[in-house]
Amino acid sequence: MSEYLLEVKGVHARVEEEGTDILKGVDLVVRPGEMHALMGPNGSGKSTLAKVIAGHPGYEVTGGEILLDGEDILELEPDERSRAGIFLAFQYPAEIPGVSISNFLRTAVNARRSEDEGDIGVLDFQMALNQKLELLRVDKSFAARHVNDGFSGGEKKRNEILQMAMLAPSMAVLDETDSGLDIDALRIVADGVNTLLEADRSMGVLLITHYKRILEYLKPDFVHVMLDGKIAHSGGPELADQLEEMGYDWLHEPEAAPVGQP
Repeated sequence: MSEYLLEVKGVHARVEEEGTDILKGVDLVVRPGEMHALMGPNGSGKSTLAKVIAGHPGYEVTGGEILLDGEDILELEPDERSRAGIFLAFQYPAEIPGVSISNFLRTAVNARRSEDEGDIGVLDFQMALNQKLELLRVDKSFAARHVNDGFSGGEKKRNEILQMAMLAPSMAVLDETDSGLDIDALRIVADGVNTLLEADRSMGVLLITHYKRILEYLKPDFVHVMLDGKIAHSGGPELADQLEEMGYDWLHEPEAAPVGQP
């Protein structure tokens, strides 16, 4: 077993059939149990990195490697990466009218199971779902609602966290989970993530965000700054405090040398 859960090595990537790379040599390692926050200005490549890790078909990797627990996943389809342990929480979750959260989650859970395991039984699934709802302090009626149909921003993100709980990934990528949330919804979602991390100390998390406010509730081990398609600076949680106070412009100055990931 590899020391690292996720290894991104010199990854270059672009939108399929476009000539310019968005990612220009990204290097990142995440160990089991670590939370990493990735910050940076608009257009720096943060969400592109999330989609490339998950295997979004609209992006082409033109160089580098992505390893999950030591195994190369670049040749895997998105569903195969999911079964291997990758989870992506979307910035803008899709609405699926007419499909209940419960049915959606049971289909997702079954898609992750092997042929030998077969589909999960109805009672076993309901028991597991009720346990996760209780763990996340979500009312059971929530699971009967249609997926994100008429949901507030906070409810959509809470649904993403419930999906993460049910799928139990080894590596979770949260793409701007705090986007569009008021302070109460932000706290609820952050509490859900913290609860899952406490329940599974081996899970790795890559949290992509523009703002420090979610880091008041989620405490990363490392903070990285992406500039122009590369992770240019890395440090501890104090780096987020500097960004909150000074913005990103100072990082372009010659004396702002990369801190480096421990």
